Amino acid sequence: MSDNSSSLVTAAWSFAVLVAFLLVWQFGPGWLGVPEFVLPPLSKVLGEGARIWDAERLLWHSGITALSVAVGFILGSLLGALIGYALGVSPRVEAVLSPYLLALQIAPKVAFAPLFVMWLGYTVYPKILVAILIVFFPVLINVLSAMRTMDHDMINLARSFSATRMQIFSMVEYPTTLPALFSGLRIASTLAVIGVVVGELVGGNQGLGYMLVFFEGQGNTAASFVVIAALTVIGIVAYYAVVLAERKVLHYLPSAQRRVG
Repeated sequence: MSDNSSSLVTAAWSFAVLVAFLLVWQFGPGWLGVPEFVLPPLSKVLGEGARIWDAERLLWHSGITALSVAVGFILGSLLGALIGYALGVSPRVEAVLSPYLLALQIAPKVAFAPLFVMWLGYTVYPKILVAILIVFFPVLINVLSAMRTMDHDMINLARSFSATRMQIFSMVEYPTTLPALFSGLRIASTLAVIGVVVGELVGGNQGLGYMLVFFEGQGNTAASFVVIAALTVIGIVAYYAVVLAERKVLHYLPSAQRRVG
C-alpha cells in the first residue's frame, strides 16, 4: 500500500471516530437519562455557541485569550531557552542556580496566580506571568538536558580547529540541541493555554477563562462546553504552529529524529 493510500485510510478512520463521538454525544445523554444541565446534547451546545457568538462576544474574548497565550508562550520559551543554554555552557553557573530553579520548579505554578493578581490587579499581566512561569520549565529542562548529553567528541573536534567558545556554541551545540528545543516548545505551547486560563479564572475580567467562570455561575453547562471547545481550538492551533515551525527549521532531519521528546 502506498503512502498516499495509507494516509487516506488513516484520515478516514480518524473521521469515522469523530462522527461516532459526535453521535454518541448527541443521543447518548438522552438514552441514558442524563439531565441536560449535567451533559447537554451536541445540538444544544451548538445552539448556545451561536447565541453567545454575538451576545457574549465569544470571538473577542477568544482573541484576548489567544493573544495572551502567544505572548506568554513566546516570552516563557525565550527565557527558558536562554537560561537553559546559559546553564549548559557554564556548569559553574548551573551549580549556583540549580537549587533555586529546582525550588521554583517544585512550587505549584497555579498558586502564584492570586499573588500576581494582588500585585498587578485585574489586568492582562497576571495571566501572562502565569503562562510564562508554566512555559519556562519544559523549555529549560529540554535544552539543558540536550546540552548535558552533547557529544563531546564533536566539541573536541571543533576545539582542535581552534574554534572559539562562541563558534562552538553556534556551530555545534545550538544546532545539535534544536530537536530537543522544539520538543520542549511543543509541550510549552499547550501549557501556555493552561497558564492563561488559570490567570483568567483567578482574576480575569476578560477572556475565555472569565467567560467560563461567568457561565458556570449561571449554571449554563452548554455555554461552558462552548468555551472549553474554543480553548481546545486555541491549544491545537498553538501546537501545530510549533510543529510547522519545527518542520521548516529541521527539514533536513527525519521526523523520528525531530521528535526526540
